[in-house]
Amino acid sequence: MASAIAAMTLSGCNQVKEAGKPAIDLANFDNTVSPAEDFYQYACGGWMAANPLTPEYARYGIFDQLDKENQEKLKALIEELNSKPQEEGSVGDKISTLYALGLDMEKRNADGAAPVKEQLAAIDAITDIDGLSAVAARMHMETSSPFFSFYIGADEKNSTMNLLQFNQGGLSMGDRDYYLLQDENSVKIRNAYREYVNTLFTLAGYSEADAAKAADAVLRFETGIAETSVDRNALRDVHKNYNKMSLKEFVRKYDFLNWDIFFKEVGIRNSTELNAGQLPFFKGLTKLMKKTSIEDLKAYLSFKLLNSASNYLSEDFVNANFEFFGKTVQGREELQPLWKRSLSVVNRSLAEAFGQMYVEKYFPASSKEKMLEMVANLQTALGERIEALEWMSDETKAKAQEKLGTFIVKVGYPDTWKDYTALEIKEDSYWANICRANVFSHNEMMKDEGKPVDRTQWGMSPQTVNAYYNPTTNEICFPAAILQPPFFNPDADDAVNYGGIGVVIGHEMTHGFDDQGRNYDKDGNLSAWWTKEDEEKFNEKAQVLVDQYDRIVVLDTLHADGRYTLGENIADQGGLLISYQAYMNTLEGKERPADIDGFTHEQRFYLGYANLWAQNVRPQEIIRRTKTDVHSLGKWRVNGALRNIDGFYEAFGIKEGDAMYMAPEERINIW
Repeated sequence: MASAIAAMTLSGCNQVKEAGKPAIDLANFDNTVSPAEDFYQYACGGWMAANPLTPEYARYGIFDQLDKENQEKLKALIEELNSKPQEEGSVGDKISTLYALGLDMEKRNADGAAPVKEQLAAIDAITDIDGLSAVAARMHMETSSPFFSFYIGADEKNSTMNLLQFNQGGLSMGDRDYYLLQDENSVKIRNAYREYVNTLFTLAGYSEADAAKAADAVLRFETGIAETSVDRNALRDVHKNYNKMSLKEFVRKYDFLNWDIFFKEVGIRNSTELNAGQLPFFKGLTKLMKKTSIEDLKAYLSFKLLNSASNYLSEDFVNANFEFFGKTVQGREELQPLWKRSLSVVNRSLAEAFGQMYVEKYFPASSKEKMLEMVANLQTALGERIEALEWMSDETKAKAQEKLGTFIVKVGYPDTWKDYTALEIKEDSYWANICRANVFSHNEMMKDEGKPVDRTQWGMSPQTVNAYYNPTTNEICFPAAILQPPFFNPDADDAVNYGGIGVVIGHEMTHGFDDQGRNYDKDGNLSAWWTKEDEEKFNEKAQVLVDQYDRIVVLDTLHADGRYTLGENIADQGGLLISYQAYMNTLEGKERPADIDGFTHEQRFYLGYANLWAQNVRPQEIIRRTKTDVHSLGKWRVNGALRNIDGFYEAFGIKEGDAMYMAPEERINIW
């Protein structure tokens, strides 16, 4: 990779220093609202008023604002590449070429549906299950994942080794509820979906009658998949979703494809076992496919292809996709500018190459040093909190401490960058390059088949505004892009930084002990390391949190899903408690920090946290996220979490009768 990077015309010493940003911007507040009545509106209302939703967004919040700023930075990197000649075949050349192809709408419009014609012809030529298996395999590599999904990942009961993983999938609308619920909104979305499917077939050259027939077949088959799919809460049960078996047993039980052909085509060579994540799904899919005609299955595959390709073809395809997914499902009013859409493709297809450029220019080493210091402080604080738990036995505490002590911490960027030499970017068509990029990613994944898990790999690129915890590697990861205001601000007081990035760190640590993460031991294996009594106590406490969030009305009569968001809600609460204790530990033996802007340091901690979740959301997006997002909406990540935190009551004088008040006996602290 070093030689490819050397071919770029960027210099790692050209570090950009941004102007300082205020720790807390007083303009973010809505002073017409009392913090005791609605803390979220009080802390974030000014920001929300100043940042109304623009037509291209279904939700716009602090994460989106940072992502928008990052897009400008990444665009500047491409423009710098374009200002100087790039060596043919270098990473810089690949980035520039792929970006330019996305922008060239004149060529894309002239090409129309031509870039998918050969793939459509291959589907049309299918006459039997053997042909279906070969084409489905190719689609798994190039375009989408028809029927089900699969990947190579850690064996959850032998986490040092990779295992072939098969899971339910195949639904173009994502969640099964879109196909099955009979409420007015769901019916409206299904009707619009049928029109969308019909439109894609028409644009691909089908006659009016054939397009309508194919659309009916697609909706009928995907509804069948939905009926056999387990619901979103069942997908969170890590024990039910671990069903390791031999390949021979899987092939014998679920013979809906010719697996010899499928495995050969996708490159499965070294596996003798796999994990079949959702057994009811594979049982139901087997029955469904055996009773579905080849013609209907071909219609389904054709739509999966067209749907996957639609955003990379001509404007009529792009607009059809946006009309359904953007407008109907999310409530957006306008497409993002073409440059942003093209940038996102480069950002995904050459993620680490782009990330290396980003880090060289925008990420100071001092941020990583400060971050590692804060992580260590939070590990200490979480250890103290575990030790002080009254509901947990010493036996389970000892193992929890072991797990905490073996966390792998990743900050900023990977030590070794991915090599993109094998990825070809050509001038033929935008869609052809998307397919090649997908095949490249697939082949990179297949290199791990049958091999030990590489714990140095990153699950996010450095330019991603996010963070994660991975239970099978017991790692917490904080990409470079999240280490900027308001999450991490080198010019801010410690109270605000601990309320910001400190809570993010604590949030990811707590994921190691939430309703899912707690099932994995220090080595990343699913194992029963809790005593039965402690497990029962944990579940009792978790149920209180489930019930709290179930009572929240997010829109009209729609309630939050406390079970589905449980892991994130536990992590939000844990992050607050752990980071606050870590911050207080740093003050031991020091004078009390002075008030700033009229706020105590305790208040600034909670304000720093609340400011992270400022956002405006369209009603359609609220509905969609309630079905598909394991995170609570921003308002409830603030108000829902803080109502359980005693320190918050003390900081802002919350008392009985206030809307933010919850009786002490109803509050729940797990970690």
